[in-house]
Amino acid sequence: MQQVYITKNGGYDVLQARDSDDPRPGPGEVRIAVKASGVNFADIMARQGLYPDAPPKPCVVGYEVSGVVDALGSPIAAGTELHKNQDQAPALNIGDRVFAITRFGGYASRVCVPAMQVFPMPAQMSFEEAAAIPVNYFTAYLGMFFQGNLKAGESFLIHSAGGGVGLAAIHLAQTISDVQIFGTASSGKHAFLQDLGVQHLIDYRTQDFEAEIARRTNGRGVDLILDAVGGDSFMKGYRSLAPLGRLVMFGMSTVSGANIFRVLKTFLTLPKFKPMSLLDQNKGVFGLNLGHLWDEIPRLRGIGLELIDLYTAGKIKPYISKTFSLAEAGQAHRFIQERKNTGKVLLLVD
Repeated sequence: MQQVYITKNGGYDVLQARDSDDPRPGPGEVRIAVKASGVNFADIMARQGLYPDAPPKPCVVGYEVSGVVDALGSPIAAGTELHKNQDQAPALNIGDRVFAITRFGGYASRVCVPAMQVFPMPAQMSFEEAAAIPVNYFTAYLGMFFQGNLKAGESFLIHSAGGGVGLAAIHLAQTISDVQIFGTASSGKHAFLQDLGVQHLIDYRTQDFEAEIARRTNGRGVDLILDAVGGDSFMKGYRSLAPLGRLVMFGMSTVSGANIFRVLKTFLTLPKFKPMSLLDQNKGVFGLNLGHLWDEIPRLRGIGLELIDLYTAGKIKPYISKTFSLAEAGQAHRFIQERKNTGKVLLLVD
């Protein structure tokens, strides 16, 4: 099989394709012949040495894949339908079309995954769409509905609205009636996002989102914010919350590509939310890291099955920005880091 390694911390050239022996699935695992693998900002930060959860280098990253089951590890039974119970591991057949959450290793032509992390693909779902679901849609779903508790009639801000999580959040927000959607994005993406139903677009390059939210809501603020930008954006978001508003922090993209001094300054100046301020202002602050939920797989499985139902009902549809081959992983990283993507970026396997 082929894998793409991060050989050391550095630029796009540290990503190298290498041939390796095919892995063998262990007990309770399946092996997937990968068709598509998702590329995420966490992968870029791992390459830069800014992602503390990344495995020691040289390493293979990648949190999500789609493909075809081509081997089963004992004691997984073949010949029965996939279970729809979130607490049960699915029984799988060789040849099943699936997508999966991977704890790294996704930049590869084959990967072994615990069966509980594997999901059946609806017949109408493409491999590209399937690989675009786990990280983006699981993150958006957790932030909006588990932590953010978004309800009908509320207002919602998603930063980087044109990115993978941003588009997932827009789709999910539209499963609730009468939600006012605010989004930050460069001006070149505004027409596309407006067509998707974003009512309030803010150009983060020329406009201050805190001032814009205050102006457009007559000073009230918004009910929910999802923020993967980090730095001073967290505190500006907190100030932009309406009474009973919720801020969900799920990333720190602002440090990507920064020198060590800027990275240190960013972390040293992160806001310290004080309990009494939260009490007095009736606001909530949440942290979300999908990569730290490996002990909550049954819960994640339930989300995955619900997302499949939403896809089948036509309520969500992943948008693919661009695809690259495994050998072009460095180009895929550049494409995302330069903020060129509108939607999901994928690596495809022949």
